[in-house]
Amino acid sequence: MFYRKHLRSTLYSLLALGLLASCASPQPAATQPGVKPLPTQASSARADVLSVSITGMPGAYQFSVEVRSPDLGCEQYADWWEIIDEQGNLIYRRILTHSHVSEQPFQRAGGPVAIQADTIIYVRAHMHPGGYGGQALRGSVLAGFQNANPGPDFAAGLATTPPLPQGCDF
Repeated sequence: MFYRKHLRSTLYSLLALGLLASCASPQPAATQPGVKPLPTQASSARADVLSVSITGMPGAYQFSVEVRSPDLGCEQYADWWEIIDEQGNLIYRRILTHSHVSEQPFQRAGGPVAIQADTIIYVRAHMHPGGYGGQALRGSVLAGFQNANPGPDFAAGLATTPPLPQGCDF
């Protein structure tokens, strides 16, 4: 008898808690498990270059670039990283063929890059659809690289210069 009474009391308590919880404000999407928050503006999503490592020799360097980006899938992802000179000329572009939602930050290699050891360059990433504007690195093979912010308008015309991605795989 005591057991049934205790069980009934526990069930009523759980039911009351469930009703109260259903009346409460819903959690914001960002805190719900498995739900990725969408940016308030697509242009606010930027990809950051975190590090660069280089192997090879002058005129044929291989770059390995670490990028952090707020990828959500093909609707928002880092679609390339590139090397440009101080005048804003494209030297090399590494196309990224898919999003990296569950691999952040990620690292991708590319080359050969035809520069000399003392050539000052920027390494930056591009976000689809946000464009340029994240953290870039500036430096040379000889001197190393430091954080730089050339701004989203620096060599912005390169966003339409080939090679360009031909879609997103996933």
